[in-house]
Amino acid sequence: MFKNIFGSKKFYITTSIAYVNSEPHIGYALESIQADVLARYYRQKGLDVFFQTGTDEHGSKIQRAAEVNHKTSQEFVDELAEKFKGLKEILNLSWDNFIRTTDQKKHWPVVWEIWDKLLKAGDLYKKKYDGYYCVGCESFKTGKDIVDGKCVIHKKELEFIEEENWFFRLSKYTKQIESKIIKNELRIVPESKRNEVLSLLKGGLEDVSFSRSKRSLQWGIPVLNDDTQVMYVWADALTNYISGYGGVDAWKKHPADVHMIGKDISRFHTAIWPGMLISCKLPLPKNIFIHGFVTSNGEKMSKSLNNVIDPYELTRRYGIDPVRYYLLREIPSSEDGDFSYEKFEERYNGDLANGLGNFAARVSTLASREVKISGKISKEVKEKIGEVKKTVEQKMGEFKFNEALAAIWDLIQFGDRYVNENKPWEKSLDMGSRNNIMFNLVLILKEVSILLSAYLPKTSEVILGSIQGGAEVFEVKKIQNLFPRIEKNK
Repeated sequence: MFKNIFGSKKFYITTSIAYVNSEPHIGYALESIQADVLARYYRQKGLDVFFQTGTDEHGSKIQRAAEVNHKTSQEFVDELAEKFKGLKEILNLSWDNFIRTTDQKKHWPVVWEIWDKLLKAGDLYKKKYDGYYCVGCESFKTGKDIVDGKCVIHKKELEFIEEENWFFRLSKYTKQIESKIIKNELRIVPESKRNEVLSLLKGGLEDVSFSRSKRSLQWGIPVLNDDTQVMYVWADALTNYISGYGGVDAWKKHPADVHMIGKDISRFHTAIWPGMLISCKLPLPKNIFIHGFVTSNGEKMSKSLNNVIDPYELTRRYGIDPVRYYLLREIPSSEDGDFSYEKFEERYNGDLANGLGNFAARVSTLASREVKISGKISKEVKEKIGEVKKTVEQKMGEFKFNEALAAIWDLIQFGDRYVNENKPWEKSLDMGSRNNIMFNLVLILKEVSILLSAYLPKTSEVILGSIQGGAEVFEVKKIQNLFPRIEKNK
């Protein structure tokens, strides 16, 4: 469990806010589900959890996408924001707030407040600038970021921009950011990404263009007292973690415990964002967890390749908990992982239908034949449950969701072996022995469902709903088939 340096029981977790230039895909669904697991897990631990997500709605890329679709920028982002908001239902997410950067009442005043703090700190200045800009990344590119005149990430020609902008003195804070990361005051997970950030900092950070001329970009938050400029999209977007949380005072009292982000935006969160906060004399987030990408059949998802996986379609086809399970178990938490329908159905049949579903059906069917089940937990069962709980807690603290799930499945397999070895159906068993075996089996099933409540909330609810009674006496109803097998010809 995370150390809470504020001595309170609060836990504040965020996803990055989704950039609404296109519809949601399972890469963003992965991040949302990972954050949801943490939020549910710490609520279960008794913490006062605040879980925030939202949409990033300004910038050149959105302005151009709206034009291509013959819509105003506002119409364009309104439609897509609803699609991202809809993930709450289709992925069974438990977020508490959905912030939109076009919200002029909640977001814009806080953005201006942060801008004013940066200005008063002497960290904003205006100068003429020229450079190569990637619209896809919404950032200027230099050095290794450019290959053959193209962005190394988006593989598209860069645009040469020459204009007068406001700049943020990020270079001033290189050493302070580095010190915070080395001391783990700003913890970056996994270690490989932490090392990448430290390597970047060793070379020194450059000042960042924090505005764009209205001649080239109109779709953004206006810079106060300068009607020629709109704010750089990242200067606006990063502030959502404060604006959606209740403002600067709320952040001062308890900054984010965890930012969950993708590796493509790590530099903005591990360099620019800490620099802004230090300049404003505000505390830093405590943890930044950086996950990888979801590929499709080994290739990066792309509309041109027609391999983008739609989470709406996927949950309609297979159900919410199977989708949550696959993304959490098959995709290594902090590395790239692959999606294919073949792998999905293999995981579904092997782990859910034959694994959890079969174990729940076996135990509940046997237990439902008894009027009441009572007994005493065996040493073997007690030790196994304790061992798995300890492993899950450790893996959750390390953001290793796939390994936490593997530990829970180890408990399911232990339960299957316990059934096979103790054979509660044997007629030679006396009533007391059979009752005690069934008591331990129901206890294993109950503990499995409690451990799974953060991962597969609906499935956990069904299992727990079939088990009535307290610590010493159970009444069990038969559980219907939780995960019908997927036949290959379907």
